[in-house]
Formats: sequence, C-alpha cells, structure tokens
Amino acid sequence: PEQAVLETVPFSRGDGPPAIVRFTCPEFTSLCPVTGQPDFAHIVIDYAPDASLVESKSLKLFMTSFRNHGAFHEECTVMIGRRIVEATKPLWLRVGGYWFPRGGIPIDVFWQTGAPPKDAWLPDTGVAPYRGRG
Repeated sequence: PEQAVLETVPFSRGDGPPAIVRFTCPEFTSLCPVTGQPDFAHIVIDYAPDASLVESKSLKLFMTSFRNHGAFHEECTVMIGRRIVEATKPLWLRVGGYWFPRGGIPIDVFWQTGAPPKDAWLPDTGVAPYRGRG
C-alpha cells in the first residue's frame, strides 16, 4: 500500500454546505502480521472534499494493495485515512474499519481528522454492531 498511487481529480466545491462523499469497501482484505492468515473487513470512508476528489479506480487499486500486506487492523484502518488525507487534503475525513472476528473477537477501528463540517449531511455508516456481518 505504501507504493500504491492515489490519484485525484479537481473538485469545485461551490457555496453552501460541503458535500460528503462515501466509499464502502465490504470485502477488504489484508494479512495478519503474526500468522500470515487473511483478515477481512468492511471499510467505510466518508470525506468532505475541498479542491480534490479521490479517483475511484485508484482507490480500488490502493485498497486491493493491502491483500498481501501484513499489518494489524488498527494500522490498516488508520493508514487508509492518512493516505487519503495526504492525497486530497479534504475539509474532513473519517474511516471506519469493521473487522470480522479472528479468535472470536471482532475489532472495529475508527479514525477521523476532527469534527465534521457544520451543516454537512452525514448519514450513519449503516454497519450494525457485530452479530454476524454480511
């Protein structure tokens, strides 16, 4: 993922409340750095773009670059957020990593850049607390 390129495209924000863009990656995978076994997550990224949008194909390639990357759930989730912030310099961003259980314990990781923009419509992520995700 460190080598994956996140491309951007210009965005004209205009007046009024900021737009919120959501990307959902329900089949995210990475590798456990201890066992080498695959880990699976449902990743939800919300951001308020300023002058740049993430180009969606490059985001897909970035997200799939984690498939053979060994890192803990927390590291993967935070890295996703930081890389998007680095590339797009948004007004605001949050990422939720809803990791499927390994050893019987689901891990949910949340990271954001600060308070959401005032007057932005920010719907719930739609991911329920773990009772069996699908």
